[in-house]
Amino acid sequence: MHPTQHPSPPDEVIARAAQLRAELNEHNYRYHVLNDPIISDAEFDALFEELKQLEARYPALQTPDSPTQRVGAPPAEGFAKVTHPQPVLSLSNAFDADDVRAWRERLIRYIEQTFPAPAEALSQLDDYVVEPKIDGLTVVLTYEDGIFIRGATRGDGLVGEDITANLRTVRSLPLALRRANGAAIPKRVSVRGEAFITTADFQRLNEAQLAAGERPFANPRNAAAGSLRQLDSTITAKRPLRLLCYALVDYEGASPPPATQWETLDYLRQLGFPVTDVARRFSDLESAIAYCAKYAEARDALPFEADGMVIKLNHLALVRQLGYVGKDPRGAIAYKFPAREATTILRSVSISIGRTGNIVPNAVLDPVNVGGVTITSATLHNYDDIARKDIRIGDRVIVRRAGDVIPYVAGPVIAARTGTEQPITPPSHCPFCGTPLIRRAGEVALYCPNDDCSGRLDRAISHFVGSNAMDIAGLGEKIVAQLIDAGLVSDVADLYALKKEDLLGLERFAERKAQKLLDAIAASKQQPLARLLVGLGIRHVGEVAARALAERFGSLDALLAAAAEGPQAFQEIEGVGPVIAESICDWANRESTRRLVEKLKRAGVDPRQQPRATTGGVLAGRTFVITGTLSQPREAIAAWIEAHGGKVTDSVSRQTSYLIVGDAPGASKLTKAQQLGVPIISEAQLRQMVASSA
Repeated sequence: MHPTQHPSPPDEVIARAAQLRAELNEHNYRYHVLNDPIISDAEFDALFEELKQLEARYPALQTPDSPTQRVGAPPAEGFAKVTHPQPVLSLSNAFDADDVRAWRERLIRYIEQTFPAPAEALSQLDDYVVEPKIDGLTVVLTYEDGIFIRGATRGDGLVGEDITANLRTVRSLPLALRRANGAAIPKRVSVRGEAFITTADFQRLNEAQLAAGERPFANPRNAAAGSLRQLDSTITAKRPLRLLCYALVDYEGASPPPATQWETLDYLRQLGFPVTDVARRFSDLESAIAYCAKYAEARDALPFEADGMVIKLNHLALVRQLGYVGKDPRGAIAYKFPAREATTILRSVSISIGRTGNIVPNAVLDPVNVGGVTITSATLHNYDDIARKDIRIGDRVIVRRAGDVIPYVAGPVIAARTGTEQPITPPSHCPFCGTPLIRRAGEVALYCPNDDCSGRLDRAISHFVGSNAMDIAGLGEKIVAQLIDAGLVSDVADLYALKKEDLLGLERFAERKAQKLLDAIAASKQQPLARLLVGLGIRHVGEVAARALAERFGSLDALLAAAAEGPQAFQEIEGVGPVIAESICDWANRESTRRLVEKLKRAGVDPRQQPRATTGGVLAGRTFVITGTLSQPREAIAAWIEAHGGKVTDSVSRQTSYLIVGDAPGASKLTKAQQLGVPIISEAQLRQMVASSA
C-alpha cells in the first residue's frame, strides 16, 4: 500500500460511523436548539471521541454533516464573495405606533391604486406575524439535498462573504436537515437567519477576555460579527455563537414552499432550524403594536440584544405582489425600540470638516456607556441646532445613539446647571486653514470655501477611493490618515505616485500588504470616466449626473473645455439642471482643478469613452424620470428601461419624455412635469408601452 493511501473502511465501520453521526446530530439538536438534552455531557463526549477516532483511521468516513466538522478549519487567506440567490433586503423603520399605522394606510392606498382586484389583498392585511429584531449578524445558509453547503454574510444585500467554515462551528446550525412531522427535505433551500451571542454568554465571554489580559468586546453584536469574520475558524469555534432563523430566501423542492410567514417558521422548525419562541401571530394591527410596545418596555427580558420588533404581513404571495419601496420590502416594517441614552458632561467642542467644506461641531464628552458602547464624542449637527437647544460647554447633556448606532447630543439637562456653563460660539474662520467661513443661501451649515483646505483632504481621498467611485480596495480611513500624516499625499493624484518603499515605512505594512494596495491603485486607472467624476467630488454631481456627463463629453478635457463656455454648456444635458451646471463650472474653472486634472493625466488616470448608442430597443430615444416608489427598487426599474433602449435621469426637464409616478411621489418633480407638459404615466402604463411595442 502506498504510504499516503488509507485503508477502505469495512461495512460495519461505515454503518457505525453513520449511526454515530445521526445520534450526535440528534443530541446536538436537542441540546442547542430544543434545550432538552437526554444524555450527559460525558456520554456525548464519548460518542464524539469514538467518531473522531474512526474518521482519523478512515478519512473517507468524514462527511460535511459530521459533528467533527464543527471544531474549525485551518486559517483562510480571505473571504470569497457569494452572490445571494435572491436579494436579502433591509427594512424600513417605524419609531412609534403612529408610524406603524401610517405604514398600513400606505399599503391600503397602494393596493387600491395599483391592484386590478384589490378586495382579496385588502382582506389579507389584517394578518400579521411579529418577531424580534435581533441585534446580530444576518447570515444566509444554503443546503443541497439536506446538507449544509454554504453560509454567507448579508453584505450589501446582493453579494456577501463566504463564511461557511465559521458557521459550521455554530452548534445550533443544522449540518443536515431533519424530517420532522413528515416535512420533505427540499432539493435546495437558502434560509435567512441571525447569528448572535446572548447577553449572558456575552458577559461570560468578556470576563474570560479580561482574565486572559485581552480587551473586552464593546457589545454582543460586535462580538458576534467579529467572531464570524475570523479567518481562523478555530477561534470562531471557541465563541458562544447562536442562531435563529426566520425566512426562506430561495427554495427548490417537490412540494410548494409555505404560503405564509407563520407556516414558514413552523416549516423551519420541522427542518431542524432554531426559531424564536417570541414570534406571535395577530389578526389585527393594534394587537401587534401592543405586543411590540410590551417588548419596548421589557427589552432586557429577552435573552439577546434586540433593537426592535418586526411586523410582517403573514401572506407571502401578497408580500411579493407589494414589492419594494426603494430597497425595503413593503410587506414588513421594523418597530424600533427607543434609542439607548445616558447623561454625561460636555467638556468642549471640536470641529471637523466634510468633503465639501461643511463645518461640523462635535461634543467632547466625559466617557459614558450608551447601549454597550463607550462614547467620548458625539455630533452636535450644526450651530443653529446648538443655539436652538441652548447647549453649553459644561452642561450635563443627554447622549443618544440614533438607530442604536450614531451617537448625538439630544440636549442639555437644564436642572443640572450650576451657572458656570459657557455658550458655544460659532467660529468665523476655518480652524484648519484660516479662511473666513460662509453660509450658503437656504442652508444651516457653515462652509470653508477653500478647496485646498488641509482639513478636507482625508474626506476627499476617502470619497475618491470609495466603492461608488474609484473603488480602491484596502484603502480605508486609517490608511488614508497614515498617508497624510507621513506627508505622502497632498491630493488624490499623489496616490498614483506611491511606491512600495513609501508604504513599507508605515506601521503594519508588510511586503504583501503594500503590493496588494499598489496593485489596487494601479487597477483603478481602468475605471470608467463616470466613476472618476464621482470620485473628484464635484458638488451636487452624483452617479446619475456623472454618467450623463461622461456620455456627453467622453473625456475630462472635453468637459473642462465646455465649462469655459459657462453653465449653458451643461443645462441641455438630461439630468443636469441649473444648480448642477453652476457647480460644474465653479469646479472646472478653478486653477486647482486644472492642476489636479493634469497631475492625474500624467499618472495615467485619463479615462475616455464613446458616447452611448441611442438606437435599439422599443424605448430608444425616450428619456424617463422616476418619482415615488414602484414594485421594484428604483435601480431595477432604471436598468429595465435602459435594457429596452430608454434613458433614466434624475430631474425633469423639457427633454424628459415621461415622468413615471409611483406611491408617494415627490411634489417638485410632479409639479415641474405638469408645468412643462411632460406626460405622466404609471409603472403599469410603462410596462404596457413596452409590451405593445414588442
